[in-house]
Amino acid sequence: MIKNIQFYSSLILARLAYWGVKTFCRSSGTSFAGKMVLKFYPEFLNHCRKYIKDNVVTISGTNGKTTTSGIISHIFETARKNVIHNVKGANMLTGVANVFALELAPFKRFDYAVIESDEAYLNKLYDYLPSDYLVVTNLFRDQLDRYGELATTAEFIKKAIDKNNDLKLVLNADDPIVATFDRTKYAVYYGIESVEYDCNYEHSSNAPSEVFNCVCGEPLCYSKRFFAQQGHYYCPKCGYKRHFCDYSADVIVYNDYSALKVRHNNDIYDFRVNLAGLYNAYNALGAIALAFEMGFSQKEIQAALSTYKSIFGRTEKRTINGHPTVIQLIKNPTGASEVLKTVDLNSIIVIAINDNYADGRDISWLWDSDFEQLKGARKVVITSGIRANDMATRLKYAGVPEEKIKIIPSIKEAISFASASKDYSEHITVLPSYTALLKINKENFK
Repeated sequence: MIKNIQFYSSLILARLAYWGVKTFCRSSGTSFAGKMVLKFYPEFLNHCRKYIKDNVVTISGTNGKTTTSGIISHIFETARKNVIHNVKGANMLTGVANVFALELAPFKRFDYAVIESDEAYLNKLYDYLPSDYLVVTNLFRDQLDRYGELATTAEFIKKAIDKNNDLKLVLNADDPIVATFDRTKYAVYYGIESVEYDCNYEHSSNAPSEVFNCVCGEPLCYSKRFFAQQGHYYCPKCGYKRHFCDYSADVIVYNDYSALKVRHNNDIYDFRVNLAGLYNAYNALGAIALAFEMGFSQKEIQAALSTYKSIFGRTEKRTINGHPTVIQLIKNPTGASEVLKTVDLNSIIVIAINDNYADGRDISWLWDSDFEQLKGARKVVITSGIRANDMATRLKYAGVPEEKIKIIPSIKEAISFASASKDYSEHITVLPSYTALLKINKENFK
């Protein structure tokens, strides 16, 4: 009885806190109410499971969490299911608590919960909210000051998996680290068999590829390598190789979409996802595999893919001051390099880099990212944010002509400058780090 009183009191507190933040701070409020709730009632998330009628689906990994979880949620919603989802990508414990605190009501039940989780917080999340399914997208070097090396991040996820006795795994077979997570759990694998490019942007990368070792210590070899460590790998010493894929895909990458021919149980399914880049084909394939595992049909999945719209800086398309704008989050070498391949070099480019805690204090990743892709930029490249000068220096060494680089530390002023022209046929590309993206959304550019 006392716990119920604490739980419902915390819901009221969350609403009041959220209203205060939105009214007086003009913030998006993606975590503040969650912080208040967990401080007032630390066991809050324990009580949330009873509001989910069917399954809790979690998504984790370095890149692609927000897009993959967004597609999964949209598949459920398109099939007329009631879904709770941390749609804005606030994926630490406070962000997850935030969405439950603001969406739950005493007599309201959801069919599914779709929860994107930060890799380092997944273990803690499972202490409070066990999951039925976990999709792991990939593991790349990211925020070394927070996560450490990949072995540390992998251990976070392994510990979380071991806590969930009935957890079903959906794993990226093309990632040699992710593919080791099955242990004794039920797992299905997805991966790409072949890639064909029918687009006008560069699909090769100058970014350095890491050498990955097999569990026996021998460096892995590749018969196909798509980007970073993603591909068809094998160990010439012990025979370890890429796992058999339950869901495999042949992919054709076009300028603004990708076509996937997915094979499963001797059946072939054709899908189209309206997102640019091979990395988004991976995200879509992970979502498709999960949806099939949960009993959704090809028709239901394609209906969702056809209407899915990118959100919150993940190939997000907006109009700013009359100019068509694409906003693409960049946060680590592999993700940034893949995004940079797709940048329209005819557009005005704004790169906004912060080094706040949520971005990672260490910005050495800028030097491992393939900014050489921008040396052919035909218009101004504006650097902004706390580390605007560092970004300008990186562009100079990448071969972008100095006369095309303009430093405007204020993100608001940088985007205003980029969108000042009355020629509304001019496109804008914005490449922000995470807190720079939050700043852009807070400013609410029209």
